[in-house]
Amino acid sequence: MPLLTLDKVEVKYSDVILALRGVALEVDQGGIVAIMGSNGAGKSTTLKAISGLLKVEQGKVTDGTIEFDGKRIENGDAEKVARMGIIQILEGRRVLELLTVEENLKAGGYIFSGGSRLARDLDMVYGYFPILKQLRNQDSPYLSGGEQQMLVIGRALMSHPRLMLVDEASLGLAPLLIEEVFRILKRINEEEKVSILLVEQNARAALSIARLGYVIENGRIVHGGTAEQLKNDPDVQRHYLGMGEAGELKGHGRARR
Repeated sequence: MPLLTLDKVEVKYSDVILALRGVALEVDQGGIVAIMGSNGAGKSTTLKAISGLLKVEQGKVTDGTIEFDGKRIENGDAEKVARMGIIQILEGRRVLELLTVEENLKAGGYIFSGGSRLARDLDMVYGYFPILKQLRNQDSPYLSGGEQQMLVIGRALMSHPRLMLVDEASLGLAPLLIEEVFRILKRINEEEKVSILLVEQNARAALSIARLGYVIENGRIVHGGTAEQLKNDPDVQRHYLGMGEAGELKGHGRARR
């Protein structure tokens, strides 16, 4: 049984704007799955439908089902969903600006595990992100973009997620930092057994670590398959991997629509 299943999910905002149109996808236990597409395609809405954050934006699932570990969670309370082990890392590196690096990390530990394992969990996070240990007393707004991205991933990891929803981890980062962040996400998946659902415009980065991928356009899934199948799909190459019809590289792998 997949850990997460979306079956023909429809989402509307304010009971008027149709944002998702029959989205169906699966995430296996221990898997990494990528959702790719251009701005406004429905990627972030898909994550919010899973995490329960749609309500904040007057959105709701109006048709279809979302199951996590065999339990229905569509239109669920965001806090209850998080306590089930689904943690969303929002786009834009939402650090807690009044707190230091270590205080940000501890916040994740206190909220979801009661702080009983803080010391051990901090050591775990610092093992993945040594730079955060060096900067543990630094005020979080003064970190670089890459350091802030590492911090929000580390804070999510402090809550011992079963499924991590990662929204645009590469946004605004230099290529070398993108490579490092995705390498660490792959390590977390393998070593901590955390399933990951990635939302990414940077299809090349997403498919470098994902086992399965989906392409969403105008609220609909239009392509799906293994990472290798998508890499070799001419339409995906042309529109999302920056490849021309003859296979030549064009651009830098961002969505071109």
